Amino acid sequence: TMLSPGLWIGAFLMIGSTTSRSIGRSCMALSSPAMSVSTPAGRSPFIAPDWVEGVLKNTPRHGRLTLANLPTPVHRIDPGQGQRGGKKSVLSRLWDLGITLYIKRDDMTGGIETGGNKIRKLEFLLAEALAEGYDSVVTIGGEQSNHCRATASAARMLGLEPHLVLRTRRANSIKPVGDNDFGYTGNVLVDRLVGSTIYTCTPGEYGRVGSQDLVERVCQHIQTEDPEKKAYPIPVGGSNGLGSWGYIKGVDELISQLNGVELDHVVFACGSGGTAAGITLGMVLANSNGSEKTGPTIHAIGVCDNPDYFYQTVSHIADEMGLSLSSPMSTEDFVRKHLIAHQGKGLGYAASTPEELDFITAFALETGIVLDPVYSGKALYHFITDALEEDPELYRGTNVLFWHTGGALGMYDKGESLLEKLTEVSPVTRLDVYGKG
Repeated sequence: TMLSPGLWIGAFLMIGSTTSRSIGRSCMALSSPAMSVSTPAGRSPFIAPDWVEGVLKNTPRHGRLTLANLPTPVHRIDPGQGQRGGKKSVLSRLWDLGITLYIKRDDMTGGIETGGNKIRKLEFLLAEALAEGYDSVVTIGGEQSNHCRATASAARMLGLEPHLVLRTRRANSIKPVGDNDFGYTGNVLVDRLVGSTIYTCTPGEYGRVGSQDLVERVCQHIQTEDPEKKAYPIPVGGSNGLGSWGYIKGVDELISQLNGVELDHVVFACGSGGTAAGITLGMVLANSNGSEKTGPTIHAIGVCDNPDYFYQTVSHIADEMGLSLSSPMSTEDFVRKHLIAHQGKGLGYAASTPEELDFITAFALETGIVLDPVYSGKALYHFITDALEEDPELYRGTNVLFWHTGGALGMYDKGESLLEKLTEVSPVTRLDVYGKG
């Protein structure tokens, strides 16, 4: 059931296949998936996987929307793939240890409007917003927030009005409404194309007041301005006990794709904790089956804050999801038993080192896959250079799945930092069209 087209794009794991197929049939299934006409506003009941029964008790009451392009594919990256001129592979450390690398492509959940991991959460969050009669949504994030961009776009698809609070060091330099100083780079371009009302705050204000309180203040402002309005608050990253069901469903999807491949490690970027909560709980519950076996080791590479913060955040979300443990251990002890949170923020959230950007560029050259500088690129870089080196033998000969969470629009914000490297790897030459030398 594996397809390995030489040294180009790696291999696909056949989506949803439970039986072996010929390569011909598999290729057809990949290139021509069954599609049907749908409407974003169409809510459908959500049937939770059997393996959460009795353990996660707060199942979504309002079903889910069909906003994401699912299932997303899984690619296998082959050793030597895309290497040029005998240069050492950026992934050579993995190959030295005999590691097989798979990538779950959640960067392919949608186009530039909704692509990335956040749309899985928004399918549940916005289903609740519609069911309860809201006409506006308010959420919060960094200036180049993938979550805010996906929320704003999905809201417009559903006829809801998007309001975004964006954290930026430029907040005090933003002039009154009508001035275009805020710009239109990367995610901000999409935010503005879909007509978001944008409010800015400084990182200091964000830290002192808190993201939840800022969102609530904007909701109150909207409803004070127009009492007929009803604004639905969405937390940073869409990360709460409802949104994280998107990754319970994501784990169920992944399991249906593996076709007998046993994963030893699952790695992903962690920023607000919702994806980490869903993947961790999903992987543990889906693989336990009442036995001691709990599936692959889960690695969350934190791109901000610190590991203790993520253990606490994931535990809080697990409680919101209604986690009911048969043992006397606390939720946080359970999370710490099954999740390893690594420090991977480098210079800080959304700040890139030259080494991180070089890694992202080299990875794209070798695989044709673009990682983002804030989440997936930083996470995979720090997993290979830091986490892996803490105990290399733990990973020898193992199957590692990296869950790509999208965010490539964030690369536009790094253009100047990438200029020298891009000039080296992608030279531009004027074509001598008329042969005049």
